[in-house]
Amino acid sequence: MSLPHAILTALLEKPSSGLELTRRFDKSIGFFWSATHQQIYRELGRLEASGHIRALQPTGPVRGQKKQYEVLPEGRAELARWTAESSEPRALREPLLLRLRAAAVVGTAGLAADLERHLALHREQLADYREIERRDFPVERAAEENRLQHAVLRAGIGLEAFWVQWLAETLESLPAVDPDSGNSP
Repeated sequence: MSLPHAILTALLEKPSSGLELTRRFDKSIGFFWSATHQQIYRELGRLEASGHIRALQPTGPVRGQKKQYEVLPEGRAELARWTAESSEPRALREPLLLRLRAAAVVGTAGLAADLERHLALHREQLADYREIERRDFPVERAAEENRLQHAVLRAGIGLEAFWVQWLAETLESLPAVDPDSGNSP
């Protein structure tokens, strides 16, 4: 996925100003495709220059009013082209896993505390995702829901559930640390 396609998706869901878009990114798309506010604003400029989006004409006084963007037919066509294209799964690139591999060689001193911190963060994210699911995809509205958006959320729930379980199991299996050396025996 690329940032321009994430922005086109968000703008097709709802025309927005740059500020509104960055806030929406922080609360939804940002869960699986992160971008800084600077990156989003820079990309809005590129998308506008390429004819994929345009700024809407203000309805009132221009001074102090946020510029609202909407997707043009060329932007919709680009998003449809990109959506239909094939892609390969990406290899996992997680620094924590590399650190565990290194700890197998140099010892596990300090590792348990960081694993516990990761576990707490993943538990919190899992709880947030489950709350979003409860709020936005209740069972009684299953026929009305956007199944693809729910599928993305369920993927996030599954990944966080995996990390919670894996981190808990890994913490249980860590060798004891030798207090004199700071390394595992």
